[in-house]
Amino acid sequence: MFTAQAGLGNPVAVVLDAEGLTDDQMARLANWTNLSETTFVLPSTGEADYRVRIFTPSEELPMAGHPTLGTCRALLDAGVIPDRGHWVQETDAGLIDIRRDEDGTLNFQAPLPLISDSPIEAAALSRILGGATPADPMLIEIGPRWLTGRLSPADLDALRVDPGDFLATIDPKVSTGINLYAVDGAEVHVRSFFDGGGVVTEDPVCGSGNAAVGVHLLRTGGASELPSTYQARQGRYRGRDGRIKVTPGDRVWVGGSAVTVVTGTLDY
Repeated sequence: MFTAQAGLGNPVAVVLDAEGLTDDQMARLANWTNLSETTFVLPSTGEADYRVRIFTPSEELPMAGHPTLGTCRALLDAGVIPDRGHWVQETDAGLIDIRRDEDGTLNFQAPLPLISDSPIEAAALSRILGGATPADPMLIEIGPRWLTGRLSPADLDALRVDPGDFLATIDPKVSTGINLYAVDGAEVHVRSFFDGGGVVTEDPVCGSGNAAVGVHLLRTGGASELPSTYQARQGRYRGRDGRIKVTPGDRVWVGGSAVTVVTGTLDY
């Protein structure tokens, strides 16, 4: 996801027909794939095109960005949903609108954000980040809850997260992780860190993290420095080079390309 080239972006496994699977079976399969997320498609309980449940190897998420678009792409490629250019996905975080732009990219409209002060004092946050001090850190809940702040391009590039301080300080029940960005000309560069089961993990490309950045830019006035729809890049430090299209607003739109690279049948 967030790439048109196999081997880049951020992969997601999609189970196209999850009817009959128990919660435990879904959780165990997501743990077995060991991808950042595995999704399970079910019939909608209302008037959406489909319902999706999203699991990491260790927990279920109410909503996440790249699994949302990756699931839609897989359903389109498999001919499960009509190719009409606009769809509604049901999640535990509510209904998510998805649309296809003329360039073929898929885009989702993020939930309404909830914004609060940083739950971590500035000195502690700087210590976690090896001395870097983000501007205007705030907790942005947009499905996941990202502690989001802005750095200079040089500080973002040189960033070194202290794993001990991170794991001791970041409570995943309060914050999904730390989400940092820098503006470089007309582009935004993003890095997102979370507790990946006792190990600090950098997300290759994060849809919800980029949505939180769009909210942060709008809230702090930084959106005026950029085009109304700007390109973000993420994943260089994971060898992925993800490209994300972001349109800030009351509801942020996040999009990008996606490509199906593996299809098959699971005997499970």
